[in-house]
Amino acid sequence: MMRFFLTFFLGLSIGLSRASPQEQIKLGEVNPITGDIGQYGVTCHNGILLAIERVNDSSGVLGKKVLLITEDNQSKPGQTSTIIRKFVTQDKVCAIIGDLTSSATMEGGPIAQAAKIPMVSPLATNPKVTQIGDYIFRVCFIDEFQGRVMAQFALKTLNASKAAILTDIKQDYSIGLSGFFKDSFTKGGGTIGKEQSYSSGDRDFRAQLTSLKASRPEVVFVPGYYPEVALILKEGRQLGLNCPFIGCEAWDNPTLLQVARDAANGCYYSNQFSAHDPAQAVVDFVKMYRERFGQAPDNFAALGYDAASVVLDSIRRAGKAEPTAIRDALAQTTNYPGVSGSITIDANRNASKPAVILAIRNNLVEYFGKVEPN
Repeated sequence: MMRFFLTFFLGLSIGLSRASPQEQIKLGEVNPITGDIGQYGVTCHNGILLAIERVNDSSGVLGKKVLLITEDNQSKPGQTSTIIRKFVTQDKVCAIIGDLTSSATMEGGPIAQAAKIPMVSPLATNPKVTQIGDYIFRVCFIDEFQGRVMAQFALKTLNASKAAILTDIKQDYSIGLSGFFKDSFTKGGGTIGKEQSYSSGDRDFRAQLTSLKASRPEVVFVPGYYPEVALILKEGRQLGLNCPFIGCEAWDNPTLLQVARDAANGCYYSNQFSAHDPAQAVVDFVKMYRERFGQAPDNFAALGYDAASVVLDSIRRAGKAEPTAIRDALAQTTNYPGVSGSITIDANRNASKPAVILAIRNNLVEYFGKVEPN
């Protein structure tokens, strides 16, 4: 198993080395630091690390420093379950942050649930995630809300009455979003002309895109991750599929624009966060993150920061770093002022919070608007 030992993580570990185990609060983090979606995991880790550094630079939590134990699941199935078992049996953490994907969280979640260790995902949006049990939480909105938001955006803002859908069948996240989009779009009076699928890691989408084009869609919904989406946009434009493509927060990576270039213009996606949001909390966070890491935070950094912050706040409110007490405090989280919006944990341990719509214009991502939950 690969442990993530970048320079800034080494710095955190060394900074805490003089504290005895009894004086530390141990948190586990599992994320895809390397592999196909490693860029997501790196920025998510940065956000988590920043939240922990902030409390450690002051008085810590409950008078104790926080030790973050980060493990890389390498974006591979089967790794997360091994990591969670290590957190439970060897590291004896009091809470776990991660994974950012639905598939990995659903793989490791049952182990955390059985051990009664609270697990908080920054970005696992599949509804099934928190159905694992009462120790599993998330600080993001769920696919049902995101799918509905993008369906209504297509119908009402883009005035589209006919859509096509291209789904990554290797990702529970993508499958779930496609289903919710289709349901909301058709209930709103729209029709789905054609559906096609691909698998994570594919590099040629011409056959699927040719089929979608033949259905003459007015919008194409692609709830996939940026490595494939960038190529899909590029090939789609080359084939003359010139309607807007719309997607989800998994598009949120600079690589998408670097690869797709002009092909991404005129497209839109939903997100949990925008660094261009004029809210003061966002402005302050962007400044702090940029000073620490030399670049603006993305969606994954913001949700990592919020996930860690909610866990730390729950430990404070619980009054002790004990898993069941932390779980109870997490369940009572109400109107927490996150950088991705006000976070309230509902009865199903999901976060009720707004969605951001982003537009791609002139090879830049722009803040378009915000949709509140109803």
